[in-house]
Amino acid sequence: MALTTRRRAVSTLAAALAGAVAAPAYAQAASRTERGDDGPRPLRQAHAHNDYLHPRPLLDALSHGFTSVEADVFLVDGELLVAHEATELDPARTLRGLYLDPLLARVRANHGSVHQGYHRPVQLLIDIKADGVAAYAELHRQLTRYRSMLSRYANGSVRAGAVTPVISGDRAARAPMEAQRVRYAFYDGRLEDLGTAAPASFVPLISGNWTQSFSWQGVGAFPAAERAELRRVVDAAHAHGQRVRFWSTPDLPGPARDAVWTELLAAGVDHLNSDDLAGLERFLRRHRS
Repeated sequence: MALTTRRRAVSTLAAALAGAVAAPAYAQAASRTERGDDGPRPLRQAHAHNDYLHPRPLLDALSHGFTSVEADVFLVDGELLVAHEATELDPARTLRGLYLDPLLARVRANHGSVHQGYHRPVQLLIDIKADGVAAYAELHRQLTRYRSMLSRYANGSVRAGAVTPVISGDRAARAPMEAQRVRYAFYDGRLEDLGTAAPASFVPLISGNWTQSFSWQGVGAFPAAERAELRRVVDAAHAHGQRVRFWSTPDLPGPARDAVWTELLAAGVDHLNSDDLAGLERFLRRHRS
């Protein structure tokens, strides 16, 4: 099957950004100091949105130090295929082939870590696009084969592994997950889950659509009421041991995107969502230096 239009668009955008938005000298120097013999230093806030659209799914994000990647999946004839739309399905692009097998290989090569020497789990956000109950049943079956590298929940306790799968997308997956006494994945909550009985052992991540909660897109001053609301959300999640991520934040290079990312970092948001791997890496390394 030919590359999809969406994948071509992301690849073309990445190439254009690389040529048109060169990193300033101080950013290039900071990037060099952030890379050792074992690869880039991991970036805890870097999340690769729709990671599978990049030329090398998973590997491109890891090469930029990302610690969270996102894959959309469809259940087709008993296999989990990675694609954004059903029209883009390719039998060769499986969750196992693009993500689970390469992650396991890295964990084995790095003696228990995805990034060598990084002893925190890397998040694999799996967005189930349809048929949540059946897709999750197959996903659980597949994850069981990779359990040696995965975080797990068992009888009320969580044990961290090198990779933490978090299930997003079709909300029908929630009920079968809640019923499990042993599972190798966790649930991606929404803002409505804040302050509910759902524990962090089930919902460790709270995600929201930025445009549905905030009007500010990085131009002009951040309205004080919206800044206060952002910090309320983050504080509420952190008080319950949950992390926070927003999607649909501005992602075109420029001052507006940088302004939003700066406010997200200042508020303590845990994952910055981007399709621009190099751009987010430069931003985060600049803010760490």
